[in-house]
Amino acid sequence: MKNIVVIGGGSGIFNVLKGLKNYPVSITSIVTTFDNGGSTGILRDEFGTLPPGDLRRSLVALSPDTGDSTIRDLFNFRFPKDSSLHGHSFGNLFLQALTSISGSEVSAIKKAADILNIKNKILPISIDNAQLCAKLENGKIIKGETNIDIPKHDGSIKIKELYLKPSAIIYNEAYDAIVNADLIIIGPGDLYTSILPNVLVEGFSDAIKNTKAKIAYVLNIMTKWGETNHFSASDFAKTLLSYIKKDKLDYIICNKSQINKTLIKKYEEEKSEPVRIDKKKLKKYAKNIIESDVALQTEIVRHDPAKISRLIMKL
Repeated sequence: MKNIVVIGGGSGIFNVLKGLKNYPVSITSIVTTFDNGGSTGILRDEFGTLPPGDLRRSLVALSPDTGDSTIRDLFNFRFPKDSSLHGHSFGNLFLQALTSISGSEVSAIKKAADILNIKNKILPISIDNAQLCAKLENGKIIKGETNIDIPKHDGSIKIKELYLKPSAIIYNEAYDAIVNADLIIIGPGDLYTSILPNVLVEGFSDAIKNTKAKIAYVLNIMTKWGETNHFSASDFAKTLLSYIKKDKLDYIICNKSQINKTLIKKYEEEKSEPVRIDKKKLKKYAKNIIESDVALQTEIVRHDPAKISRLIMKL
């Protein structure tokens, strides 16, 4: 079977994994481990372990859709506001308990995958404890992933540089998965808080340099206030390439479907807009530009699992 590595974090890669698991391929999900918000942040501060949130999302995405969904539903369950466990996800607490029992975060992930009957792999990009930091164009330093993701500062000021403090080293199994991949899928996801944190770890650029895999970037459908304000497709690609130290991507996948006007107005309230596909500029950063209807439009806009996975399999 072909080896497909999916790199990201947050809720972005969820639908990619959800679609790909239905094909006869070997999938490895590599996720960022520098989140510090919500339930994840509380557990990270209290126990000093890896933030479980993004790892949990990959576990749920890759769990089989057949059979009893109770365990899968439990992993997604979040305790209500009137509970002393308010804000916590059962899946996060479950992974924390498994970590305490098994002695390591990686063992906990593997045991959780066995419980959910997952045949594919979920790996942390690093097991080192580091904080995500952003230097803005005005020189101000923003510390912590959640403060970059949900800006308390002036979100109109662009991010000049992203870095980890202290530095973190790529997890050895994640390095090997990238080197031995046939295809690497990056994204979709928030550029500065879900995608680039993976790229920042020491050893990532070496893994990309040593792999023979083709690299495909699944472009976001919408921009994100405080991170990618008014970014065009070429802005996303240029920024990503500057961090992974490559001249061009093999593929960039862009959504070409029209977004519902009602949804556009809803996103405008969050100072977000559809990503403009500036194809002429984009050719400078990608060998192949794929424009396709990959959007699923409900109360939000996201990638359709069936459409995006079918397109990826054609690569």
